[in-house]
Amino acid sequence: MERFNYKAISAKGRIVRGVLQATDDKDLYHILRKQGLELVDAKKHGSGFRLGLMKGRVHTRDLIQFFVQLEQLQGAGVSLLDSLDNIRDAMEAPALRDITAELHREVSSGKTLSEAMADYPKVFGHVFRSLIQAGEETGNMQDSYRRLINHLKWSDAMRSRVKKAVRYPAILLIVIVAVVALMMGYVVPQIVSFLNDIKIDLPPLTVALIATSEWFKEYWWAVPVVPATLWGLLKTLRALSEGFTYRTDSLLLRLPLFGRMLRKIYLARFAHTFAVMFLSGMDILRCLDAARRTVPNLVLKEALERAREQVGEGNSLALSLGATGEFPSLVTLMVQNGEETGNLPPVLEQVAEFYEHDVDNQVDAMIQMIEPALTLVLGGTVLWIAAGVFGPIYNSFETIGQM
Repeated sequence: MERFNYKAISAKGRIVRGVLQATDDKDLYHILRKQGLELVDAKKHGSGFRLGLMKGRVHTRDLIQFFVQLEQLQGAGVSLLDSLDNIRDAMEAPALRDITAELHREVSSGKTLSEAMADYPKVFGHVFRSLIQAGEETGNMQDSYRRLINHLKWSDAMRSRVKKAVRYPAILLIVIVAVVALMMGYVVPQIVSFLNDIKIDLPPLTVALIATSEWFKEYWWAVPVVPATLWGLLKTLRALSEGFTYRTDSLLLRLPLFGRMLRKIYLARFAHTFAVMFLSGMDILRCLDAARRTVPNLVLKEALERAREQVGEGNSLALSLGATGEFPSLVTLMVQNGEETGNLPPVLEQVAEFYEHDVDNQVDAMIQMIEPALTLVLGGTVLWIAAGVFGPIYNSFETIGQM
């Protein structure tokens, strides 16, 4: 049996790409015909196939559409294979359409949907596969799809909050750097040449301005290169050293304003994921495993690992989280209340909702603080340039008047 990269056309005229095992081209043609696909081109499978298949990005909105269609078709009594076939033909996103074709192939060959999704971990993360697996075990796939849709919508909203916290200050900072670089590289040198022509003694403020301008003219490339190099070095060190990653993650959590906001985002993500998994019928240990994978910060990830060990030894979830020292008393108290009343998922949803609103308020407050601070930086730079340029000119006019 050979593995072939294929390009085919569905009944609705959609281009579908994938990989299949077949004895030869004719066998591949017949296999695709059974799936309602018309073969266009086929080549023997190469190492670059996965990159070719995953060309293009799968957006969260596309995944929401994918699971909404699965949930609706499941509710209508359509089989999984027929559902994947219909979704493949209706999908607008090329990358997800190709992946859906592969899911259809693997499910038709005997794999479960969660097993087929495991081949695409960057698209269908651990939470996806765990919820689908839970639905397969309980026989309630429609409920799993519904929970996944809610989880995706919540994750998309949280991601928008994070982008909101970063995008505006970053744009404002870039504008400020660009304005300062333009003035130092082009405007100030022209005025400096005029100051040199009138041959007057320059004050220290102007001398410093000229030195800064000359540095920008000589080393302008350092403005974009140095930050990019430092960022690349930071990512490399984090990839190579777990100890360095732990120290930087710990530092991030302890930053005065940004650190508190980051911790709240991670806690909201943990609480929401745990609640979703727990409601799907998973035990606490599996829920902790799934929730831990959604937290990228190594400090909190290791804290959740310690909490999981203590829960496995028979301790309560609230006591285990509190013993790590990384979870606020509000979280542990609410979790304890949920355990005592038997309403842990709703309580965790309340924790997530509380931190969502708190993050929104903190993002707005941070933007309100950053905007005037950066404006002051820009205003101070312009004032420095004005004082350094017009000060000597004014003094020269005053000297001429005294003569």
